[in-house]
Amino acid sequence: MILIAALFHDFDHSGRVGQDDLEIERAVRGLRANILGIDKYFQNDIEHLIRATEFPYKVPSSELTLEAQILRDADLSQALSVAWIQQVVFGLAEEMRKTPLEILKMQEGFLSNLKFSTDWAKQAFTQESIELKIEESRELLEILED
Repeated sequence: MILIAALFHDFDHSGRVGQDDLEIERAVRGLRANILGIDKYFQNDIEHLIRATEFPYKVPSSELTLEAQILRDADLSQALSVAWIQQVVFGLAEEMRKTPLEILKMQEGFLSNLKFSTDWAKQAFTQESIELKIEESRELLEILED
């Protein structure tokens, strides 16, 4: 279930900001149109997982199932990946119709508030790793603004 939800949670994403509720509905429609017969028994659970990724979050992570917490943590973990500059900065710039520099300037605020739910994610993405990514974003800004 969680793998299928992970595959579909951004399905057919339009790239528009402020409409994540619509993006989630588009993802659910994509799931419904493409789900295999063997997975239909779990369709409602998969849809629930997809809906848990809507941002800003409507339901606190502490109230979600472990599967939904895992999916949220996986989605957030992109911010700390080695491909962060490509996936997050350039990807969001295109999605939000901003420059990569504008997105880079937003990273410290986002990263400073980054909270993971599962014990695994808290161990894998420590506060120290978050602070290192914040420092990386500051250093990049300093280089680009000179």
